[in-house]
Amino acid sequence: MINFTKYFGILVLLLVSNEEKNNDVIADDRPNFIFYLSDDQDQLDYKIYGNDLVESSAVDKLAKQGMVFDNFYTAQAICSPSRSQLLTGMYPVKNGCYANHIPVKSNISSITKYLKDAGYDCGLIGKLHLASAEGGVEKRTNDGYDTFYYSHDSTPKLNPETDDYKRWIVEEKKQDLKKLFEPVNNFCCDGVPEEFHQTTWCTDMAIRFINKKREGPWMLSINPFDPHPPFDPPKEYREKYNPNDLPGPLFELNDIERQRKFREVCQQATEAVNPSGENPLPPKEGGYKNPGNWPPETFNGKVVQAHYYAMIELLDKHFGRLINYLKEINQLDNTLIIFHSDHGEMLGDHGLIYKGSRFFEGLVHVPLIFSWPGKIKKDVVSSALVELVDLAPTILDAAGIKIPYYMQGKSLFSKMCSGEEINKHKNIVVAEFNDSLGSPRIVRDTHATMTFDGRYKTIIYHGLGFGEIYDLEKDPGEFHDLWDKGIYDSLKLKLMHSHIDAVMNTSSAGVQRKGRF
Repeated sequence: MINFTKYFGILVLLLVSNEEKNNDVIADDRPNFIFYLSDDQDQLDYKIYGNDLVESSAVDKLAKQGMVFDNFYTAQAICSPSRSQLLTGMYPVKNGCYANHIPVKSNISSITKYLKDAGYDCGLIGKLHLASAEGGVEKRTNDGYDTFYYSHDSTPKLNPETDDYKRWIVEEKKQDLKKLFEPVNNFCCDGVPEEFHQTTWCTDMAIRFINKKREGPWMLSINPFDPHPPFDPPKEYREKYNPNDLPGPLFELNDIERQRKFREVCQQATEAVNPSGENPLPPKEGGYKNPGNWPPETFNGKVVQAHYYAMIELLDKHFGRLINYLKEINQLDNTLIIFHSDHGEMLGDHGLIYKGSRFFEGLVHVPLIFSWPGKIKKDVVSSALVELVDLAPTILDAAGIKIPYYMQGKSLFSKMCSGEEINKHKNIVVAEFNDSLGSPRIVRDTHATMTFDGRYKTIIYHGLGFGEIYDLEKDPGEFHDLWDKGIYDSLKLKLMHSHIDAVMNTSSAGVQRKGRF
């Protein structure tokens, strides 16, 4: 005879156990997340990275309250492929997004989808760029965002029907778009006033999202367009920076001849020029179009630098406004903040501007700061080699979500909390360009790969018969290419072996093994 009392007791225990587990999920201590992702910003723009010229007190304060990574590299110096790394934990060759107009594979979920499925309320403000943004809007992928305040860029070409920032200007700020953006007509110029700037809008929308009534944690991606070209800060910010007081780009006269080797490489600036040109701005009339993607043939590097630094100061002010608001509402201590950029900007270094198939430090070496008070060690600078692809598993780890085996990045979370072996992470980092640019001056297929082992940077332009090697310990400015110097042939062979291994490791995680036959 069945003992129903016994089995009823077991059922009650199981229900209680499950209820306790569910309560653990509801009453968890998982953090909120803020990913603050600037666009086209290299590492050397903050005091924490050695630059005292830019006013960046908010980011510098965040660095003191968290952990700074000094050797953080993107695996793509182009927007969409780099952002795909952050949101999938996979290199572009695996997730399919290897160019600005190629979407992430439809069967791949972003980390925001994992967070949503785990109970997070996810929001996006600004640029997503996991697919083509032609026509001013992009087709959504499996992104997991419930709130979607979309603005691909801050240039005049977009309209309120497809751009939430422009809708805000028209409907909430009651401004005439054509009149407001009329001065934004060059690659380097005064932009709209701060009150109406996209960077201001980003923080306003962030505060709006944070104030939503919800149960459970939230995650917010804030993706302003600055300091991406055109270099168009508000006038009052631009006037703070006198070009004559700035150092200007990394440049030597032999750069002009040296860069001719790369004329047929896919990039936005095809010819290196002396960045101290006397006529820094092209004429306002005469067919100069698309200043966000087509750089001028001549420019003054110090003038560009002044505009660029002004844009960064504006970003810093409104990032600081967001941090202060979190503190006011007692949300700062339970929010994990990640400040970083998708890739850098040449900004006149070696006579080049904008981006393309090049791997100079200004393009691939970007800032990264983590802060979570009471959890992540504070006021620590790590020299570990880290890649953008490492952020996805780190975020899932912090949220207590199992990291999928096929993610190719490596979590930093336990190291940041313990402070142990924080200067060790990877032996080598990888970057790639595979016909990735949608708006090059030279329209030709270009496939190039870069590896960096902490000292030597090795670059191969596949099918073109040449490459570059730089010893960053002795030559941090990357002026002396060792590729064709015969005395380094044994070093070159060794570096090429490790380069091939590292590049092959980006291809796939393979099939998860369940056992042996």
